[in-house]
Amino acid sequence: MSVGEFIERSESARSPAELFSLLVGAAEMEGFGFVAYGVLTYREPKQFMKPLPPFIALNYPIGWQQRYEEQKYSETDPIVIHSPYIGRPYLWRYLSKWFSLDELQQRTMDEAEAAGLKNGVCVPLHGPWGKVAVVSFASSFADADPQGRLGYLAVLATQFHASFIKGDHDVCGEPISLSEREKDCLLWTAEGKSSWDMSVIMAISESTVNFHLKNAMQKLGAVNRTTAVVKAIQFGLVRMPSIKWEFMQPSRAGRGRVR
Repeated sequence: MSVGEFIERSESARSPAELFSLLVGAAEMEGFGFVAYGVLTYREPKQFMKPLPPFIALNYPIGWQQRYEEQKYSETDPIVIHSPYIGRPYLWRYLSKWFSLDELQQRTMDEAEAAGLKNGVCVPLHGPWGKVAVVSFASSFADADPQGRLGYLAVLATQFHASFIKGDHDVCGEPISLSEREKDCLLWTAEGKSSWDMSVIMAISESTVNFHLKNAMQKLGAVNRTTAVVKAIQFGLVRMPSIKWEFMQPSRAGRGRVR
């Protein structure tokens, strides 16, 4: 499913359950059919299914859901504990490299994998005033490629979250206008280009690229570049009708990354 199609369909979803089903379907096409959406430090939106705190919606294996609740793993889950302090999408396996997980935290991760949740990806979604939600994706396949799908899954998560909380807060009614340079930078961001890549492509300095992206993010009320791209598409400020998931892949030189 292309990003444009997902945005269009998520915007017209008639219920939270339909919206979550759309997210699961799009992720499943890439081999990541297990999805969980939760709020960590965020005002809880209207629920549409009985949660296992801190989750609002998930389709994880029932056996794992039950064990997670019985063992109160929400208190030891490294994803729940550390995601508020991580500013970008990440692979679950990085948690043990970045943090000193204690025995209970590592057990939570090990048992999740044993329950069938493999090659996990988490997308922290940071809002104003320290509000944080997360979308986690996992595969049932041991050979799934989480790194290769990270950008696409991040965009799905960002758009899903934006659609899910729509109406939970007021949106400024003032019209948004982006400069041509700001639009160009967002388009190249959508192609997976880093600031350095864009400086070479557009023959401008890397600091100038960052300046334009910062301005675009401020105008759009976005906390990161991925969110800015999604909002720019939503508001009709940039057009990318034919882009598939590959647009979020890193550049061939390995320096491209959506930040």
